[in-house]
Amino acid sequence: MGISISHQDWSDKTVLIAEDVSDNFLFLKTYLRKTKINVLWAKDGQEAIEICSKNPSIDIVLMDIRMPIVDGYEATTEIKKIKPSMPVIAQTAYALNSDYQKVFDSGCDDYITKPILGASLIDKMAVYL
Repeated sequence: MGISISHQDWSDKTVLIAEDVSDNFLFLKTYLRKTKINVLWAKDGQEAIEICSKNPSIDIVLMDIRMPIVDGYEATTEIKKIKPSMPVIAQTAYALNSDYQKVFDSGCDDYITKPILGASLIDKMAVYL
């Protein structure tokens, strides 16, 4: 049943967490700490684009969809123009079929629904890392 977090050593990997709600970011950062992954934080979509364009060490992006300035859909589209092979996993609290289609249309590789279950997040990330 899924991949144990205790078996993950991602100390040579970097994740960008694009999330405007600090409590959500802190949950993800705290949960991922056990994997030893390096964590970067973007508080809006524009910042996510800028960080991805300037930081070649990023291996994966966890993209909140509803963010200020530039939403997750547009940010993903722009990131994929810069780095087409960059895995992007959308984080969304909205589970409508039309939302899922828009997630993939924007270039996201996968999605996870909020509230996020830590084990599910590790399983999804492990596919791309």
